[in-house]
Amino acid sequence: MRRSDREVCGASEIAEILSRCDSLALAMNDDGYPYVIPMSFGFKTEGEKFTLFLHCATEGKKLELIRKDDRVAFEADCSHRLIINREGGHCTTEYESAAGRGRAYFAQGSLKEEGLNILMRHYAGTDFVFNTAAVPRTEVICIDVETITGKRRIKK
Repeated sequence: MRRSDREVCGASEIAEILSRCDSLALAMNDDGYPYVIPMSFGFKTEGEKFTLFLHCATEGKKLELIRKDDRVAFEADCSHRLIINREGGHCTTEYESAAGRGRAYFAQGSLKEEGLNILMRHYAGTDFVFNTAAVPRTEVICIDVETITGKRRIKK
């Protein structure tokens, strides 16, 4: 990272950033080109290991792309604030972000239910009793994160 003074080190600090983000951009390989879409997400950590959970319908382009190539990249950012210095003639932005890559796969059985609850806790702060008819129509994508970095520029 070019600006090491902005690097966020440690899984707990990166997890704090992710907990403040409300969407994640998922990038997949589309015949040599990136295919990037914003998605709702949740995550869990076990020590330094992150697992991301995303949900969608049971068919569509992203699912086809993951089936062809499970390598994905992601980015999430938050805490945006424009800082303007009119006298000095410059401006900048405050932000926090996390980015990384990993391998995607589709949750089955109890992992699917766990993933949906992790998503709900991320957005609603609580578990949720899902309609049993809706769950089979929902795909849960898991990403075993292989690398993740965090970056922050917040004026204190």
